[in-house]
Amino acid sequence: MIDKAKKLLVRAKQSTLARNSVWMFMGYGLRVIVQAAYFVLIARALGPSEYGAFVGVVALISIVYPFASLGAGNLLIKNVSRDRSLFPVCWGNGLLVLGVSGFVMLLLVMLVARWILPPSIPLLLTFLICLSDLIFARVVDTASQSFQAVEQLGYTSTLFVLPYIMRLISAAIVFAIWHRASAMTWGWFYVASTFISAVVAVSVTNIKLGAPKLCIPRIFPELKEGFYFGAALSAQTIYNDIDKTMLTSLSTLDAAGIYAAAYRVIEVAFTPVRSILYAANSKMFRKGQHGIAHSYAYAKRLMPHTLAYSLIGFVALYALAPLFPLVIGKDFARTVEALRWLALIPFLKTISYFFSDSVTGAGYQGFRTAAQVFVAILNIGLNFWLIPAYSWRGAAWSSLACDGALALVMFGVLQFVMAKEARVSTELTAG
Repeated sequence: MIDKAKKLLVRAKQSTLARNSVWMFMGYGLRVIVQAAYFVLIARALGPSEYGAFVGVVALISIVYPFASLGAGNLLIKNVSRDRSLFPVCWGNGLLVLGVSGFVMLLLVMLVARWILPPSIPLLLTFLICLSDLIFARVVDTASQSFQAVEQLGYTSTLFVLPYIMRLISAAIVFAIWHRASAMTWGWFYVASTFISAVVAVSVTNIKLGAPKLCIPRIFPELKEGFYFGAALSAQTIYNDIDKTMLTSLSTLDAAGIYAAAYRVIEVAFTPVRSILYAANSKMFRKGQHGIAHSYAYAKRLMPHTLAYSLIGFVALYALAPLFPLVIGKDFARTVEALRWLALIPFLKTISYFFSDSVTGAGYQGFRTAAQVFVAILNIGLNFWLIPAYSWRGAAWSSLACDGALALVMFGVLQFVMAKEARVSTELTAG
C-alpha cells in the first residue's frame, strides 16, 4: 500500500496536468479564502438590500462580460497551445480587441441599465462596475490565460487571485471606516482595486512572456470563432446569474441578496472541479485537433473522480448548510434553505462542463454556443414564470432545471458530432 502511494505521488509530480491542477487548486483555494473573507466583510458592511443592489448590477454586467473581449483569451489559448511563436501577436491583438469591445459593451449596458435595474440603484454605480468588470477585469483574465496557454499555471493562479486580494483589502477599509456603507461607496473601491490588478497583470505578462505586437489582418478571420466563445460565455452567465438581476426587479433586493449569498457557496464548492478543467484546457485543444473522439477520451479519464467529489460535496452542502448564517450573520438565515436547494448544481455542472469542453476542444464551439444559448433562453423564461410566484425559490428551481437540461443537451451534441466524424471517416476510408 505504501509503495503504491509512493508511485502515485511520483507519477503526480511528473504529470503536467497534476502539477497544473494543483497550482489552479491552490489559486482557487486561496481565492475562495480571500473571496469568503471579502464577501463576509462586504455583506456585513452593506446589508442584504445594498448587497442585493450591488449584486444586481454585477449580474447584469456579467451577461455582456464575455463579449468585452470577443473570446480573445480563448483564441489565445487555442492558438498558442498549438504554436508558441504566435504569443506576441495573440497577446497584442487580444488587448486591442478587448479594449474596443469592452468600451462598446460599457456603452450598451449604460443604455439599458435604467430600463432593467430599479431606479433606486444609481447609474454611476453601474458605470463604475462596468469600467471594472468589462475592461480592467478582462485585461487580468487575458493575462492569466496567456500563462495558461503555455502551461505555466503558477503565474495563471497568481494573477487569477490578484483582483480578489485587492478587493479584500478594499473591503477591509470600507468595513473599518464605514461599517455600514452604501453600494455606491463600495463601487469606488471596487473599480480602484481592479484597475491596480490590471496594471500588475500586464506588467508581469510583458516581462515573463514578451511584449505585445499587433497584426490587424489576423483579427478579422477569427472574429466569428471569437464571437462564438463570447456568446457561449454570455449564455453561460445568463443561466448562472440572470436570476440575481431578475430577482431585483421581479422580487426584492433582500431576496436577491439571500439567493446570491447561497449561490456564492455553490461556486466555492465547484472550485476543485473547475481547477482540473482549467488545467486541462490547453491539452483538450491539442487532443481535439485530432478529432472529438480524442478530446472526449481525455475528458472521460478525468470525469470519474470529479463526479465522485461532486456527490460528496452535495451531501456536505446539505448537511452543513445551517452553519452558514453563523459565519455571515443572522440577516442571512434564509440562505440555509436556498443552499440546500442549490446543493446538486456542482454535480450537474461537472457533467455538462466535461461534455462541453470535449466539443470545444475538437473545434465545434458553434454547437456548444447554440446549446448554451438555448439553455439561457429557457432559464429566462422559467425565471419570468417562477420568480414572481416563488421569489428566490423559483430562481433555485430554474437553475436546477437548466443545469440538468444543459448536461443532457451537451451529451446529445457530443454523440451527434462523434457520429458525424465517424461517418466522414468511414466515407473517406471507403473512397
